[in-house]
Amino acid sequence: MLSYDELTSPERELWDLFPKGRCLDLRTGVPEDDRVAEGGQWGPGRTVRAAAIVALLQGSNTAQAGAVACLRLAGARISGHLNLAGAQIAHAVWLEDCWFEEGVDLSGASTRSMTIVGSRVPGVEAGLTRIEGRLDLRRSRVGSGSASPFHRRITALSLINAHVSGAVNLSGAEITAPGEWAVSAGGLVAEGGVYCGDGFVAQGEVRLMGAQLPGGLHMGGALLERPGRRGVALALDNAVASTLDFSDGFIANGTVRLRGARISDNLTFEGAVLNGPPDGQGPSLVALLMQAVDFDFTLARQPSAAVDLRGAQVSYLHDNGRSWPDVVELDGFVYGSIKVEEAGERREAVGRRGSVARRVEWIRRSPGYSPQPYEQLANWYRKAGHDDDARRVLLAKQRHRRRTLPPAARVWGHLLDVTVGYGYRPWLAGVWLLALTLLGTLSFGTRSPNPVRQGEGAPFQPLVYTLDLLIPIGGLGQRTAWYWSNGSLQCLAYLLIAFGWVLTTAVIAGVTRTLQKS
Repeated sequence: MLSYDELTSPERELWDLFPKGRCLDLRTGVPEDDRVAEGGQWGPGRTVRAAAIVALLQGSNTAQAGAVACLRLAGARISGHLNLAGAQIAHAVWLEDCWFEEGVDLSGASTRSMTIVGSRVPGVEAGLTRIEGRLDLRRSRVGSGSASPFHRRITALSLINAHVSGAVNLSGAEITAPGEWAVSAGGLVAEGGVYCGDGFVAQGEVRLMGAQLPGGLHMGGALLERPGRRGVALALDNAVASTLDFSDGFIANGTVRLRGARISDNLTFEGAVLNGPPDGQGPSLVALLMQAVDFDFTLARQPSAAVDLRGAQVSYLHDNGRSWPDVVELDGFVYGSIKVEEAGERREAVGRRGSVARRVEWIRRSPGYSPQPYEQLANWYRKAGHDDDARRVLLAKQRHRRRTLPPAARVWGHLLDVTVGYGYRPWLAGVWLLALTLLGTLSFGTRSPNPVRQGEGAPFQPLVYTLDLLIPIGGLGQRTAWYWSNGSLQCLAYLLIAFGWVLTTAVIAGVTRTLQKS
């Protein structure tokens, strides 16, 4: 451990100010000279060795009575490796506008608030770290694209299984690890939430799988890039959060993955842009088995690739005309209410003109046929008191299903459709019956038939005769009492008998299906 005699002039100043909690500010006040990007050119008068900082934080200069020790340093070039792995740090750290020669290692450490703002850091390793306070990396540039000394993979910021009692603030930061992991924070617990606003940029994947975020994840206006290869821009698999905010111009050039995520309040993509992977070989959003109360998917423009909502459950769904791409996976997606954005207002989608047609078209963006999305939509209409719309949806379901059947079954399906609308339009049977009755009455009224037995039976009545032919069950005494010598009228009689059986069978089949499945 360094002694006082071994310290340089700026290190002695920092040493003396540390017990009093006062700041050593090495900035010149000249913007050109204080640019952090040029910090590698700062000379000895602005250089502090990492070893001196470690020595202070490990108790080399104890606090003075009546003061709270705190390491506060601004405008310094920090040389060497700031290695605090496993350390028990009893003092807060505040570093601003500093240029780090090497990365910062806090793995397994226990510390107070750690603030590194407006600085340039090659990498931060904070896996298994416990921070009693906040982790603040606002406006910092973390990572350089070079291999991290902590992982074989390139990881700029590691927070794996870290526990932060306050917030993790990355607002305005730029985390760079092209093609790899910009942020690796699986299992992170951030009680105060994670903030990535004010122009936050991540070059590489942001991984928060299994994270617990009672204070939410706030990424309004953030830019997530996964350049040069197919892949995931943001992974929140099995994360638990109060809020996930991807609004106000949020852009993801890669897949956003929320598989199994549980959001106790709202999940919002209002005004977001989901571009999907750069090579187009992956979905824009994967929310398989996701759970949320309020799901706002009113995007700024249509996603470039598929959206997967299979098995997701939400209480309220908000969408607009730009929400859905050409492929939407909806099998198992459950929602309690749908609201649409029109002219800047949110309104209930149910009962609106063209609502059913738009929703059926939405469902048919799913690959293949699945009955659940139709049944879910019909159930929503029914609960809202729109039974007619529910029947229209279920009719659309049967028509979609018909495409998957073998030829013979498709023919029967078409017959059910035109006669009774699969049981959802029973009034069609009445239309057919009326039309056939009128045809038979007019046709049979032009000629007189021959009696089967001369002088027996009721007088011939075209209307009753026609009804007797159309009704296959029972009899009105006309069909068996008369026959035609005219071949065309006899053929019409046979045709009406056949139509009667087909129509009756279709009505029974359609009504039975409706009673069983509706």
